[in-house]
Amino acid sequence: PSVTSSEEQTEGQRSTLECSTPYVCPWSDIVLHWEGYDPRVSEVSGRFQLDTSGVSHQVNLTSTFSWKDHSKKLLCEVSHGPRKASTEVVLRVRHTPKDTRVSLSPSSGNIGVGDTVTLSCEVGSSHPPVVGYHWYKDGVAVGTQRVLTLRGVRREDHGRYHCEAQNALGTGASPAATVRVFSAEILASPAAEVREGTATTLSCDVPGREGHPEELTYTWYKNGAWLKEGPAHTLLFPAVAAGDAGYYSCQVTNSQGSDTAQAISLSVTYPPRIPTLTLFQETQGGRLVIVRCTVDSHPPATLAITHDGTTLATSGEQVALGQRLGVTASRNSLRLEIRDAGPRDSGKYGCTASNLHGNASTTKVLVTRAAELLIQPSAEVPEGTAVTLTCVGTGDTAQEPRYTWYRNGRRLQEGAFPTLQFPSVRGDDAGAFQCQVRSRNGSDTSEAVPLRVLYPPRQPVLSSFLQSQGGRLGIIQCSVESDPESNLTLRRGDNVVTCTQGCPQATDPRVHVTRSYNSLKVEIRDVVVEDEGTYVCQAGNSQGSASATVDFQA
Repeated sequence: PSVTSSEEQTEGQRSTLECSTPYVCPWSDIVLHWEGYDPRVSEVSGRFQLDTSGVSHQVNLTSTFSWKDHSKKLLCEVSHGPRKASTEVVLRVRHTPKDTRVSLSPSSGNIGVGDTVTLSCEVGSSHPPVVGYHWYKDGVAVGTQRVLTLRGVRREDHGRYHCEAQNALGTGASPAATVRVFSAEILASPAAEVREGTATTLSCDVPGREGHPEELTYTWYKNGAWLKEGPAHTLLFPAVAAGDAGYYSCQVTNSQGSDTAQAISLSVTYPPRIPTLTLFQETQGGRLVIVRCTVDSHPPATLAITHDGTTLATSGEQVALGQRLGVTASRNSLRLEIRDAGPRDSGKYGCTASNLHGNASTTKVLVTRAAELLIQPSAEVPEGTAVTLTCVGTGDTAQEPRYTWYRNGRRLQEGAFPTLQFPSVRGDDAGAFQCQVRSRNGSDTSEAVPLRVLYPPRQPVLSSFLQSQGGRLGIIQCSVESDPESNLTLRRGDNVVTCTQGCPQATDPRVHVTRSYNSLKVEIRDVVVEDEGTYVCQAGNSQGSASATVDFQA
């Protein structure tokens, strides 16, 4: 048989294929028919021609072909009993790109920030061939290549991608494929800096979290320490407190792995707490009063120090300072120094701290002394040093003040001169000194100031005693005066019997040693002749040494 048809068919349009033979056998069992077509969308008709104009047997196949019929084979067959002959027709169905889909690589595992992702536009069938491609992300055009490559993936690349393939007849669009970027990020609501008491939420966000195909686990950390873990992606603070401030991070985990968000700083602002006010009065070397105020607040507070209601110093705009005042300010700290302090500086001192959220204050009372005692060159000197004690007062010198000196509470002398001098101080001069200043306006006594005189050991006092009643007991005792404390060593000949510091314990069980400040006592039980002899007590300190001897007779 012979087949007549157009070279190509168009999808959706009806086409007719003619199969014919140049002969007709009306009364025989010769059969001419089509094979391979879909009878649901096809019609078959036949006719015979047997006249003077020609002879033929024709079977027509009329059908609407789809893209799936492209390259399909149809047979027109003529058969006579067991004998058959056929002609093959290969369909060429023109259609737009079909079975378009997106192929994603990698196809499994988490896609992280910085990874590379490849999307390929695959077409199942197209006739004529595809001549162009278009890519769309969430409906927005992003490319015109068959392969779309996302290098250095960002969180913003998360979304639904589809492609369209185009040929001369039209376009074919793929279903959307989701590129899931598995990247954790923390968001703070209403802000990362909030006022104390504000309801605050930290959210650990993963792109496409709500549509994620599997359950996620969230682990929260504060300042690097584990906080909580579970399916909740939020951390709630119904009324955030100052103690909640810190660095928060979260780790999101699924079956493919995990990702940790960069830490976010949660800052909590609050008004100043009650300030801490410290008053210090120096008793030596310059009559200095230090007023220091510190406070806890965020943001930092402006501090002001007042004296009986008058502002002396501030950490903000500086006030005019007197010559006696010095100010040092740092974050939430203010320090005021008052030189040459006296009775006029007594009174109530206050500190006020304020920031944009509120203010707080506190007060303390300072009582300054009108008299102070200074020791020169130092309150601790070696024996023989020239020492001067000066009584410093704030009274008017025109009123001819009188000065009275005391040592260890006992009156030493009185006069018009504010100094007490020791041209060559001795150990016996040491003690706690006070001075009293008297004028027509009244009197004031300084605090007691100790004077320490360092001197070498005096001649040790060494004694021996033998008790015969109730057993022979020998006692040798050595004591000395010195400052600082002396190390006492008791010797008999070249042998060290014992000492107060740094020598081994006595090995003779008959010997018992008692040590105290600048004193050494040795008890010898069951005294024998060998215990007789000359005993030497040596005393030494940083200032010098001395010794004494005693004969012990059994």
